Amino acid sequence: MVKNPANRCYLCKSAIFTQLKKIALEKGFNHIVEGSNLDDLGDYRPGLQALSEQNIKSPLRDCNFSKQDIRDISKEMGLPTWDKPSFACLASRFVYGESITKEKLMMVDKAEQLLLDLGFEQFRVRIHDKLARIEILPEDFAKIMADEVRQKIVKEFADIGFTYTTLDLKGYRTGSMNEVLKKPRTI
Repeated sequence: MVKNPANRCYLCKSAIFTQLKKIALEKGFNHIVEGSNLDDLGDYRPGLQALSEQNIKSPLRDCNFSKQDIRDISKEMGLPTWDKPSFACLASRFVYGESITKEKLMMVDKAEQLLLDLGFEQFRVRIHDKLARIEILPEDFAKIMADEVRQKIVKEFADIGFTYTTLDLKGYRTGSMNEVLKKPRTI
């Protein structure tokens, strides 16, 4: 999707689940399930409306499971992903209205891979045209500001195609691109 309206998640989920419903029908499945949880209700999530409209099941939400509940149960079961950081769709890194292109998606992906390679675990690289806004946990601020790490990020982000690289002083938070919206939450 090149266009990037505020309801992009609704449009994307509608398209994806329309196709999945066709496949499910062909294969004889009666239901489609997805993995949203209670924590997904705390922000602007237009994709949830698409799930509701298409009668997609959300068993984790229906069981009142939070992300932490899922992590706790996953750990008890010995699943290796129990503490895996959450990573939302790459489109969530874009300012509403800015075109989402393959080139820009690759820029964000490469930038986030660099941060992962440097040992950061919970972060986002938000893209504002040619500006990269890094969100990391506040407890990682000293690590990112260490001269060697900072210089590596600046150089490699420039090589990726970013003109400017910034650190968001509010730190990592989900849904930061929604802070500019003045719409009520959608479920």
